[in-house]
Amino acid sequence: MIAVAGEALVDLVPEGAALRPLPGGGPYNAARAAARLGADVAFLGRISTDALGEVLRAGLADDGVAMGCVVATDDPTTLAVAAVGPDGGAAYTFYVDGTSAPGLTDADVARALAGTDVDVLCVGTLGLVFEPSASALERLVAEASDDVLVVVDPNCRPAAIGGDAAAYRARLARVLTRADLVKASAEDLEWLVPGAAPERAMRELLRAGATGIVTLGGDGALVVPPEADGAAFTVPAPRVDVVDTIGAGDAFLGALLARRPAPGDPDALREAVAFACAVAARTCERAGADPPRAAELCLGP
Repeated sequence: MIAVAGEALVDLVPEGAALRPLPGGGPYNAARAAARLGADVAFLGRISTDALGEVLRAGLADDGVAMGCVVATDDPTTLAVAAVGPDGGAAYTFYVDGTSAPGLTDADVARALAGTDVDVLCVGTLGLVFEPSASALERLVAEASDDVLVVVDPNCRPAAIGGDAAAYRARLARVLTRADLVKASAEDLEWLVPGAAPERAMRELLRAGATGIVTLGGDGALVVPPEADGAAFTVPAPRVDVVDTIGAGDAFLGALLARRPAPGDPDALREAVAFACAVAARTCERAGADPPRAAELCLGP
């Protein structure tokens, strides 16, 4: 079982003079993408019992995500208002206080995972920003057994991190000491390690023996293996007509999880990253976080 832990929320995306609600949240999107590609995956996070929460639950269930790790709450659904630029890129304003996503506790995690055999654990995005969720997920990673593959996607949201940047960076550094596979965008790395080239920035984040993957938008992805395993290499992305980039990075992550590449196997990494690039590209061809299914790619899980 793959457990993807973090936030589920609703993106409000401009559509003319209105805002269209779309299910979202980095971990939520990644779990759905992995399930659509045939992976055995569970979402670990809080989802509201309100009407928007029911939409979030339906999205998971319809895509085949296991629901046993979902934590119910009467807090209202967390919201993110997306501003989409001319290039299809999105910037977000988050409405978080008193809402569903941040309130995940150690007790919630223990109850949700009781009896669940997890061999891949993925964390990141706002799940590592807001309390108590951030501390609960940090402890979950720290206590993961050695045979669990830990995947971290910082997916940094400076607007949400705000004035707590030092605390966030310190927490992320602690989480990364246990990460086996780290996926980050070039924008993430520029914020985390300003002025450094992507490969150097990623190597500064990686613990010994871990592998990094840097997403480069339309230019594909850079794979940064442990130095003992060879040089970094780039995998190109398919060319597509971009509608927007909402959820593209999450779809990339979900595809990686579905492929489960061994971090020390360059050939497996190259194949998995090429697959992830194809999945992300298809996601960019349509509005919102709507990753493709395996059948749409003519590829297996």
